[in-house]
Amino acid sequence: MPEEANLKIHADKNRLASRGARRLFLLVGGVALIFVIGIAGVTVGSADLSPGQAFRVLCSNVFPFLNVSLEGIREVDQRIVWLLRAPRVVLAGLVGAMLALAGVQLQGLFRNPLAAPGLIGTSQGAALGAVLAISSGLNLISMFYLPAFAFIGAFLALALIAALAVRDGRTSVGMLLLAGVALNFLLSAIISLVVSLTLKDWEAGSQIMSWLMGGLDEKSWIHVRITFPCLVAGYVLVRWFARDLDLLLEGEESAKSLGVETERVKYGLLVATALFTGSAVAVSGVIGFVGLIIPHLVRLLIGPGHRSLNPVCAITGAWFLIGADLIARTVDRPEEIRLGIVTALVGAPFFLFLLVRSRKELDIL
Repeated sequence: MPEEANLKIHADKNRLASRGARRLFLLVGGVALIFVIGIAGVTVGSADLSPGQAFRVLCSNVFPFLNVSLEGIREVDQRIVWLLRAPRVVLAGLVGAMLALAGVQLQGLFRNPLAAPGLIGTSQGAALGAVLAISSGLNLISMFYLPAFAFIGAFLALALIAALAVRDGRTSVGMLLLAGVALNFLLSAIISLVVSLTLKDWEAGSQIMSWLMGGLDEKSWIHVRITFPCLVAGYVLVRWFARDLDLLLEGEESAKSLGVETERVKYGLLVATALFTGSAVAVSGVIGFVGLIIPHLVRLLIGPGHRSLNPVCAITGAWFLIGADLIARTVDRPEEIRLGIVTALVGAPFFLFLLVRSRKELDIL
């Protein structure tokens, strides 16, 4: 028996060391990929530039005190790099990180690898809020109406789901998931109704349809400044509740016995998820499957601990969406494929793979 115990301890140590090495590799490799794909994102397009030229333009704007020479680079190319491509790349990274972080919280909270913002009504709630802002013309009055409506829509959708799932002061995770799926269909129907009523206004209808397919075209540094504080605020929340969420994975009764205020944790994570999803949908439209595939893949590699999952998923989601956006705008130059189509082409087969893997669990249900 002592030998078996020693072997088990040794195996556990090796597994933890292996996970730690993979976590470090994903963090360092992810940051490197963000840099490499980001440089490609600002150089490749309808007007190609060399990486050196793009890097000099970026340095001259980010570090003006260095007095980087821009000799040989046309002014129009400088504007393309700094005012069009750079904010788009940064925004793709922010949106990818937020969608991945939202997926991590939902999968942990529901203890279900199939949970994601696009499947339980969160994205659709944000989308409905944004569609109402566009169809009513409020987005033309101020660009802040659209993100505000998107956040309110995401939060109200999650609040309604949570209210339906609460019984006797306790929240049923299974009921949360089922209510979310039902609400997702209802909100999709309402969005379709609003779109059908708006189509008589060709310009607004076209804008809504394009926005519902997801994309980062015509984005500027203002959108980055709107989105970045939301990512920081949401990350602070999920970091704060990371240990409690790990304990919740072992069961609510066990978590309560260890002093976890389970309801406070659930609502705190729902707020963070609404903040991530609402902010992302507000600037990029509806982009599916990022919150599904990234958390699941990362969890398979480094384990379920959310203190490690959160930063790795954020970085992985960032480089994934930067790469997807690069494909969307370059595969058929000078035309663009909508970003939501690219992520769906990757995510839908992976979702089917998850369903096949979860077949036994679904048969039990």
